[in-house]
Amino acid sequence: MGFLDSIKRWQLAKKGFSLGKKRRVHSENAALQVLDTSLLIKLALYSIFAIGTAVMVLNASPDSTFAAAPFKGMVYGFVLALTALAMFHVGAPSICRNNSRVFLVFGGIMCHLLLVRLVMSLADVGTIPEDYRYLFVPCALAPMLHGILLGRTAGSFSAIYVSLIGSMLVPANDVINYLIVSLVAGMTAVLCVYQVRKRIQLLRAGIYVGAVMVLLALVLGRLDLMSVFGMESMNRLQILGTGSAIAFATALAVAMVVSGLLPIFELFFELTTDISWLELSDLNHKLLKQMQLEAPGTFHHSLVVAALAEAAAEKIGANAPMCRVCAYFHDVGKLNKPSYFIENQHDEAGNPHDSLTPTMSGLIIIAHVKDGIDLAVKHKLNPRIIQVIQEHHGDSLVYFFYRKAQEQKKEEEEKVDKRLGNAEDLPKVEEKNFRYSGPRPSTKESGIICLADTIESASRTLRKPTPAKIRALVDDLVRAKINDGQLDSCPLTMGELALVKESFANTLRSMLHSRIDYQKPAEDRSKVINWPDSSIKESDFVDGRASKMTERVN
Repeated sequence: MGFLDSIKRWQLAKKGFSLGKKRRVHSENAALQVLDTSLLIKLALYSIFAIGTAVMVLNASPDSTFAAAPFKGMVYGFVLALTALAMFHVGAPSICRNNSRVFLVFGGIMCHLLLVRLVMSLADVGTIPEDYRYLFVPCALAPMLHGILLGRTAGSFSAIYVSLIGSMLVPANDVINYLIVSLVAGMTAVLCVYQVRKRIQLLRAGIYVGAVMVLLALVLGRLDLMSVFGMESMNRLQILGTGSAIAFATALAVAMVVSGLLPIFELFFELTTDISWLELSDLNHKLLKQMQLEAPGTFHHSLVVAALAEAAAEKIGANAPMCRVCAYFHDVGKLNKPSYFIENQHDEAGNPHDSLTPTMSGLIIIAHVKDGIDLAVKHKLNPRIIQVIQEHHGDSLVYFFYRKAQEQKKEEEEKVDKRLGNAEDLPKVEEKNFRYSGPRPSTKESGIICLADTIESASRTLRKPTPAKIRALVDDLVRAKINDGQLDSCPLTMGELALVKESFANTLRSMLHSRIDYQKPAEDRSKVINWPDSSIKESDFVDGRASKMTERVN
């Protein structure tokens, strides 16, 4: 098939209808997509987790709850694993759709539990003192990792089930202590890394987790604070200091490991954290710098769209950093023909569309989406950015040139009626030729950028903008998008759209606020400075001391 396409492109290039090059497109590997959505693979992952949990409980610590009845513990572990799978499948359907996400969640939980088992084994052989056993457990590992990569739901799920299953791996007399420490520390990690945008915040989260572990150790009696002031106080004080140091060191080590592993997990599982989005928002990117030089109007438009989209996304809890970055690049395809877009046209330069037919003008406007995908793939931009570039116009109509084509057709029909033209020469005006190829926005972020793009462009036409005019403009444009079906595939609810419209109106009011008219000075200062009286200095006009001199000359 590729060979036949190459021949066709060569034939068209020979006739002058093509450059002979294939446009870059962003497409997923079909085999990987099948693997990522296969039900059999999902069931296999679920089975491995359930059986692995049962085997781990079977080989738990000799002092564990089920040490005397290991097969009974294995059954309990298997049942608990099935409960976890059921809760995950019902409570996180969006994550369950991708087998890679399922592997990330349950693989992370299994690794966490293996570390718990390793710490307990080291404590059993005396390598780790029993007093510090729980302070060596990386309670925040899976919850922190999943909280950053997949959100609070996955992080909370991990915190709960590493605590429940882990409690079956520890000595029977400390099950409650472990359960409390692990659950509270894990949930603390999830709360601290919510929408984390700087790597230093991960270390701060590690410090908080360490503080919580020390506090819980004191409350649960693992570190006896009151005995510090009694006999053998120096020994107890040393135990307290050592325990605190271990807790903080473990928590900080977990935070640093997670920070170092994030880029690897983002690459393999095609995830992007807020940290990475902020790194991608650097305006020194090659494409953005090229846009500043070659299409300054488009660059300014993109910055305003980014401000509108980011504020609206924060209002409804969508991914604001992603909206900001995607808005920067959404019109990058205009770099191929910047002068054909009105924001880059200057008064002294003519409009190149004046010499083109409306159909050709419409094709050039529509092509900026495909050109943008081509540039984005060439520069290896994030797949989510490419998706927004592809969806930010949906399959909407290029109304200006469509209406212009209809008017030209009407004029030609009038000429035919007057027998001044030939009916066979009438141009065919089909609406589908003036529509973008789509698809329509499929995520909240794409929908927000689609609306922000339209509203920013239309706001430039407002004369003496007032809050009422701005609100009416926003309402009309959003309603038009809804009526045209552009948001049918977008998960934005009507309540969220109301908040988005309110955010757009507020942001535009702050951008389009009116200013007072500056009055010209009553006298031309240059005439006064050129007086022949050498005693008058320009500095005299700063504090008004030249007023008497002016009266003297007059």
